[in-house]
Amino acid sequence: MFYNYKPNFIFAIEYKPKIKLMCGILAIIGKGKDEQLVKSLSKRMSHRGPDESDLHITENGHILSHERLSIIDLHSGRQPIKGSKTAYMIHNGEIYNHQELRDGILKHHSFRTKSDSEVIVHLYEEFGYEFLHLLDGDFAFVVVDGDDFIAGRDPMGVKPLYYGLDERGRIYFASEMKPIADQCKTFSTFPPGHYYTSASGFVKYYKPDYEDYTKATNELDLELIRTTLTEATRKRLMSDVPIGVLLSGGLDSSLTSAIASRLLAESGKKLHSFSIGLDENAPDAAAARKVAEFLGTEHHEIHFTVEQGIEILDQLIWHLETYDVTSVRASTPMYFLSKAITDLGIKVVLSGEGADEIFGGYLYFRNAPSTEDFQKETIERVQKLFTADLLRADKSTMAHGLEARVPFLDKDFLDVAMTIKGVEKQPKTYDGKEKYILRKAFDTPDNPYLPAEVLWRQKEQFSDGVGYNWIDQLIAYCATKVSDKQLESATERFPYNTPTTKEAYFYRDIFHKYYPQVSAAQTVRKWIPKWQENQDPSGRANAAHVQADIEIAKAAISVL
Repeated sequence: MFYNYKPNFIFAIEYKPKIKLMCGILAIIGKGKDEQLVKSLSKRMSHRGPDESDLHITENGHILSHERLSIIDLHSGRQPIKGSKTAYMIHNGEIYNHQELRDGILKHHSFRTKSDSEVIVHLYEEFGYEFLHLLDGDFAFVVVDGDDFIAGRDPMGVKPLYYGLDERGRIYFASEMKPIADQCKTFSTFPPGHYYTSASGFVKYYKPDYEDYTKATNELDLELIRTTLTEATRKRLMSDVPIGVLLSGGLDSSLTSAIASRLLAESGKKLHSFSIGLDENAPDAAAARKVAEFLGTEHHEIHFTVEQGIEILDQLIWHLETYDVTSVRASTPMYFLSKAITDLGIKVVLSGEGADEIFGGYLYFRNAPSTEDFQKETIERVQKLFTADLLRADKSTMAHGLEARVPFLDKDFLDVAMTIKGVEKQPKTYDGKEKYILRKAFDTPDNPYLPAEVLWRQKEQFSDGVGYNWIDQLIAYCATKVSDKQLESATERFPYNTPTTKEAYFYRDIFHKYYPQVSAAQTVRKWIPKWQENQDPSGRANAAHVQADIEIAKAAISVL
């Protein structure tokens, strides 16, 4: 048992370490790879698709392997999916406009399944390589047609994808590093918003206006913010299985919960919400209970101890494939929470990633030297989400076969939110209140989305909000495991991206045990806040948080 059930929906974790053999998608372009070996490589990711698996060798000797988590078309959606002629496709993710494509530009095609994935292979048959801009969803896929192929990744990198080359020139594509790290002489992260073919190399298909900071010229439209985020959430409720929401009690997850709760109520359904903390007094847990009560969700609260968090670090870093400090800190509670959710039979959750990057919500954004610098930083943070928050959201949930969906990163919503004038987003414009315009967009007194004390609550980063002791004791533990001498000689052992703290060294040491390749280390990008002296990624390292400690304490008390 992972936790004990209690009638008040609070769970106390009893974690028993168990190494699982793990998959998602794996494609090998090139002949000669042993089929049984490929099956064993695919098993390294079996947590990503616990429902069923399949492997297909094409007439030209290329191999496509797929482990499926059944969410849409539970009975006929096995992969690889064959097109109308000679093409085969494997896909990880969700295509939210699949029905629109079926009824529109693909209506003359014969479909073999009801799966949302099948539209990809038919779009390839219809348009060749130039079709990814037509997809609205989160995806990583490979289509093989004879000796021709195309691989692609969604605009933001919500779904992970890696590629590599072995000593015989075979090209590999995989959802995680695990199947390819010891097979390829070089490998890397597949860039979001790109596709790859042997003829063209990498091609950037996602070129939004907002990537040019000078294009942020649109006037503030609060109603448009509200309606586009609502529609982004509506899309992500598409499922043939139950859906829940990760509810930290912060602004972003609370708004997602409020919108989803309203949308599900239209069809008489009730939303399941989930929160986690060290105990019931954790800042996030207390706020989440307040939100859940206000929205009337079926709420589940999970607790874990610092000791349990430390105990699973080795397994967690193997899952995450990163040594980034903030990713490890925040992934630990998310990992525990995901296990509890899947044990209740829920396969899909909504999550609030992206809002802080879009609206400049991190506390260090208060220190931006100019509006131009502020705007450039929001763009860079959005572009690099796939190296941090999205990596964490995917891998800590998919470790237990749970899919996380992120409404804030919807393309239509990004087109609106990222092109608003930068000065409208800056905290200093509103007396230091971060994400003011997002809060204001959902501040509807006649029909409130959230309690005022939650709607206007100060930012807590997830790893802090589960309980401040988590970070403090984690740092202290790592200090006992790494000597001063080891840290002093860190450059010799880890010349690339050298760790500068004992905590960072400890995580890097675990990562190196499983992924010793230089290519593996190079896939990791450290999350470091700008414009503040203390470079620790915790929100509490920012002076703005220190000044607000009393207010936070009062807010925590008020929601009990």
